[in-house]
Amino acid sequence: MFNQQISRSAYRIIMLVLLAVLFLAVNMFSNVAFRSARIDLTEHGLYTMSEGTKEVVSQLDEPVTLRFFYSEKLATDYGRIRNYAGHVRDLLEEMRAESNGKLRLEVIEPEPFSEEEDLAMSLGLKGAPTQSGDIIYFGLVGTNSVDGLEAIPFFTDEREQYLEYDIARMIQNLSRPERPVLGIVTNLPLDTGSGGLMSAMRGDSLPFMIYDELQNRFQIEFLEQQFQKVPDSVDVLMVAHPRPLDRPTLYAIDQFVMRGGHVLAFVDPHSEVSLTAGPNGEPVRGYTEQSDLGPLLESWGVHYDPSRIVGDRELAQRVQTGFDARRQESDYVLWLAVPRDNVDTDDLVTADVSRLNLGTAGYFTPLEGATTSFTPLVMTSEDAQTYDVEYVKKGPRPDDLIRGFEPTGERYAIAARLSGPVTSAFDGAPQEAPVAEAGASQPRRSQEKAGPHIASSRKDANIIVFADSDIFDDRFWVRTDSYLGERVAQPIADNAVFILSAIDNLMGSNELISLRARDKADRPFTVVGNLRRNAERRFLAEQEALERKIENAEKSLTELQTGGASDSAASGGPSEEESVAIRQFRAELLESRKKLRDVQRDLRRDVERLGANLRFINIALVPLLLAILALGAAFYRYRRRKARVKRGA
Repeated sequence: MFNQQISRSAYRIIMLVLLAVLFLAVNMFSNVAFRSARIDLTEHGLYTMSEGTKEVVSQLDEPVTLRFFYSEKLATDYGRIRNYAGHVRDLLEEMRAESNGKLRLEVIEPEPFSEEEDLAMSLGLKGAPTQSGDIIYFGLVGTNSVDGLEAIPFFTDEREQYLEYDIARMIQNLSRPERPVLGIVTNLPLDTGSGGLMSAMRGDSLPFMIYDELQNRFQIEFLEQQFQKVPDSVDVLMVAHPRPLDRPTLYAIDQFVMRGGHVLAFVDPHSEVSLTAGPNGEPVRGYTEQSDLGPLLESWGVHYDPSRIVGDRELAQRVQTGFDARRQESDYVLWLAVPRDNVDTDDLVTADVSRLNLGTAGYFTPLEGATTSFTPLVMTSEDAQTYDVEYVKKGPRPDDLIRGFEPTGERYAIAARLSGPVTSAFDGAPQEAPVAEAGASQPRRSQEKAGPHIASSRKDANIIVFADSDIFDDRFWVRTDSYLGERVAQPIADNAVFILSAIDNLMGSNELISLRARDKADRPFTVVGNLRRNAERRFLAEQEALERKIENAEKSLTELQTGGASDSAASGGPSEEESVAIRQFRAELLESRKKLRDVQRDLRRDVERLGANLRFINIALVPLLLAILALGAAFYRYRRRKARVKRGA
């Protein structure tokens, strides 16, 4: 019996040792054989390489070298960097495998005071200092065969959702001998940012973040707002809230489309981007509030009214109201937060747009009998109405807008794609303006002459129009921080995604569009938002009625007290009926004020109840269910073991 127990113990020990050896062997084998095998269970496929990236790397004609600088030993104590570095390296390995040998990858560990560290610094990489004084490098440098160089100085957390796009864009930029040309006609301070031209002259301006993105992707060519021809070198023309354009300039844009050029146009009935972008928060010099392209839009088959602004109660952004200690938040129906449900997910431009933050926007409608097809890209909800721009200029309060809101039940197209044959908006080239007398100021105009008049487009047009210019404004879509002396953008909306995707699409380069937008850190709480919105609609009417009741009670009380004062002088005091009425009005006033306080507290009642329920589920209910399941499993095993003992006996 004793020997039998020893043999059983030895058998168990041997089995445990063999299982441990097998476990280590399987792990070592899987690390080697299945290094690139992954299962991506995230909602938006955050760790799955897109088809667009595969096209970019598989179509490389010339070799591209990527050098991944990573201080692996120094980053051992920093789990966040270590995990992120594993993600970067796996992605680079996948790209190399898809490149048919055209993509070369070098992994370099720049140890302190080494030649590799000097190389990293010379290539423009930024190091992050640690508490011990060492420097961690975590960046990427790409080069091609013609001395082209692109770099990601440091992989920051804020850009992790754009990791694949950043690397794929670097590879595509290195694969092109010349970047495509983007022509820009605008009255927005894209290249100077807040402060305008005066800040740029002082050297302290910060361009809009979207302009930095455009510079990284395209060769920018600004056109004067008076020109006779769009240069042939321009691949895509972006017209972004221009000043009123004269007929020769409109004709130049018209003929650019007739020649087969592609246009991305932003017009706005009430642009807010330049209202606060000048010195000390003032309007930019030469600011224009409205923009329109007049006959061009009609010739393209679309109607646009620059005197109408669209508001949407369902898509309203939350803004702060009040200037005292009781600062509150309220829905502002003129500023829209457009979710994914309100964009065309079948179009390449908006397929990956999850959210757009817009200011006071206009809308488009298709013209009857137009030769172009009108495809809405960004739409309002049915809970929308339009406002006259003069009313909006008066600055109505958010609560007033909600109280007076009267939805039309119609959805309005804020952005649309226009495709198909178009005819010229002009019968011929406009006559040259008469030469001004000597000494008179003359606007500067491009000297490039227009060619022969083209009456109809040589091929189907491809035009995207957008009825808002505040989409460019940093405050609507991005938070910026300074990191190691560099501006780092943390997107909170996909405004830049839309603009860059639209330009890429019009350029004929669709490879990167599918990977621009990954999951966002700022994800809306849809259920909470709907509860809050419904509560506010329900209680605003009750609040307004109580406020009127309080006002009437105070008025009646004042009249009684004033009238009673004059009567009491003669009679020695107010009558008993007046005293009863005064007490009744005071009681009614106190009760109404109490109800008003209750209504104001109830505005967040449903949201707080939802939060309490979620806390109970997460903290108590789920652990309780797990404990019950564990006890049930233990009891089941106990019963089975007891049954086996009885059968053995």
